[in-house]
Amino acid sequence: MAGARSLIMVVLVFVIASNLLLVNANFPKSMYFNWGAHHSSIPGNGENIQLVLDQTSGTCIQSKKEFLYGSIEMQIKLVPGNSAGTVASFYLSSMGGKHNELDFEFLGNVTGRPYTVHTNVFLQGKAEREQEFHLWFDPTADYHNYTIHWNPTEIVWYIDSIPIRVYKNYESEGVPYPNEQGMRVYSSLWNGDNWATRGGLDKIDWNAAPFVANYRRFRARACEWNGPKSIRDCASTTAANWWTSPVYKQLTRSQRDKLKWVRDNYMLYNYCTDTWRFREMPPECSKPQY
Repeated sequence: MAGARSLIMVVLVFVIASNLLLVNANFPKSMYFNWGAHHSSIPGNGENIQLVLDQTSGTCIQSKKEFLYGSIEMQIKLVPGNSAGTVASFYLSSMGGKHNELDFEFLGNVTGRPYTVHTNVFLQGKAEREQEFHLWFDPTADYHNYTIHWNPTEIVWYIDSIPIRVYKNYESEGVPYPNEQGMRVYSSLWNGDNWATRGGLDKIDWNAAPFVANYRRFRARACEWNGPKSIRDCASTTAANWWTSPVYKQLTRSQRDKLKWVRDNYMLYNYCTDTWRFREMPPECSKPQY
């Protein structure tokens, strides 16, 4: 009987572990073009990709696999010069009318003005959880790492290992949390000049086209979504040990200080302080997020 129990445990651990992935592949192996492939390129060994926006189309790529929880990262060098009206993105989404989504969107600006980083959380198709920041560096001069950590207890948005936003799991207190749908990874470059720059006042200068954003080193340390059973498997004891590895432990004191520094100095908008927009604040706004 003891031997049978041991065998069952070995099989269970193998099944759960088989859901845990380290995607460390080039773009052709891990992603494909959703639209706009005709004018984009994957140069060299496939570690880099150029997304292009011109008057004919933008570009979007998406991951071949879906994930439920993970550490998803991309290095990006944004559109240089007058990028007003352009939107480059890196996000996770389950798509569909009741989809969940976790966003990084980079809103271009006129030459010399800083990019705006727009973050958002969609839950069951409902968004309105925006936080926006200015960057403290030139994101067009070199590549920077943008990471979304998503685990059963919290979501953290990082830029170059500096946390800029946290959304914690308070589902037991009536706050929705994305833990029942697998999500693919998407990156895109598109025309958002009806809203992206100063609320749509600054339009795209097509004389400067084509606009190019460079992406490289897509990495996913994640649990693969294999249907509803993944909800249990990806939050299992084995997976939980993975989530609480050094990547997933709660923010250190130093990280909390950096989070506060970003929010004190570079935050432009926080939906949780927008009393004009919300008569009653969303329930998560009253919960500590560090």
